[in-house]
Amino acid sequence: MAVIWLLLGYLMGSMPTGYVIAKVLKGIDIRTTGSGNIGATNAGRLLGKKWAIIITIIDMFKGGAAVFIASLFISSPLVLALTGAMSVIGHDYPVWIGFRGGKGVATTYGVFAFFDFFNPYSALFGCAVWYLALKKTKYVSIASMVGLFAAALAMPIFGMPREYYATGLLLAALSTWRHKSNIRDLRAGLEEKTR
Repeated sequence: MAVIWLLLGYLMGSMPTGYVIAKVLKGIDIRTTGSGNIGATNAGRLLGKKWAIIITIIDMFKGGAAVFIASLFISSPLVLALTGAMSVIGHDYPVWIGFRGGKGVATTYGVFAFFDFFNPYSALFGCAVWYLALKKTKYVSIASMVGLFAAALAMPIFGMPREYYATGLLLAALSTWRHKSNIRDLRAGLEEKTR
């Protein structure tokens, strides 16, 4: 039965929001522009800030929704954690577009928020850290990596199960690895700052 929820998580996460919206609005494969990423930051450069926000919300929702739907039928923190992880993996490696996806930041925040529907505080804390880091550094990539680790590390403080905490750290690490080109650009002084 657990396999069903993991598959649901992957399929929901793998819906390539930024790719589809860029195709519909501009007729462009977003992977051929800017950073080549299908996430909200690159989409925002192509489509504008409004669409970046919309894509962020959808990407958060698709990760959170998979966990929420599964939680209506099961209560196992391990299976819910793995369902959330599969949503992020689906976003990062979507089967529909050749496994070339995003960096999983918004989807991971959505998963964190819905690990426990009545305890979204670690996700909110991570979002606050993201905002402060962005204001301080002007780099979305730094804010994203720092914010996700902050959210994961806050989970025990807010009484979340160790399965969520361990998965949270792994997802933050995965997103950091997906930011490897940004890290390289940061070191070279080539990373683009936000306005």
